[in-house]
Amino acid sequence: MDSIQEQLFAMQDIKYRDFHSRLIPNINKENVIGIRVPVLRKYAKEISGSIEAEQFIKQLPHTYYEENNLHMMLITSIKDYDKCIKEVNRFLTYIDNWATCDFAPPSCFKKHRKELLSEIDVWINSEDTYTVRYGIGMLMRLYLDETFDVKYVRKVAGVISDEYYINMMIAWYMATALAKQWDAVIPFIEDKKLPVWVHNKTIQKAVESYRITDEQKTYLKTFKIR
Repeated sequence: MDSIQEQLFAMQDIKYRDFHSRLIPNINKENVIGIRVPVLRKYAKEISGSIEAEQFIKQLPHTYYEENNLHMMLITSIKDYDKCIKEVNRFLTYIDNWATCDFAPPSCFKKHRKELLSEIDVWINSEDTYTVRYGIGMLMRLYLDETFDVKYVRKVAGVISDEYYINMMIAWYMATALAKQWDAVIPFIEDKKLPVWVHNKTIQKAVESYRITDEQKTYLKTFKIR
């Protein structure tokens, strides 16, 4: 067992493992160590930039869920955009669950939104479930405010999949987009441009959001497909 893996097991919380493993049902419980995210994040900050960390992110695939989470945390701290995007692309196909996929974007992405769009186009057209989910997640986190364009909504609405974790991300994106860009996004609901399940899940998530007004929620409910 290498030193990083030893350190991870030293942080193990068995009760938390038993609880958290239920949230990621597609991951074998034996592959979950059981480390709370703040604890793992603190450790990632401690080793970020070290030779040990550099060696760790070169070692794929990993055995444990927390190793994948640590890997994602380490590459999101890379400040050089070219190096970061290279490591993200190398890692994406090894992601096997929603939680590892859904970490915040690398901070360097915010300064390179224009270049990132071509990468996102590749990701959302991938055959890999979590690569697609990651791409949609980046559009949600980085392109719904001052850099918003309705064409990004069209990109997401154009993703057609049978994969639950992709469709959940589309609904999450659309609900967030409704909260931030209501006038531009509501036509996608009014004109029923989404698959039925995604359409209804978008409405559900939007209605549950505190960022949607009561009046908007009432209006959205009229478009639920029975």
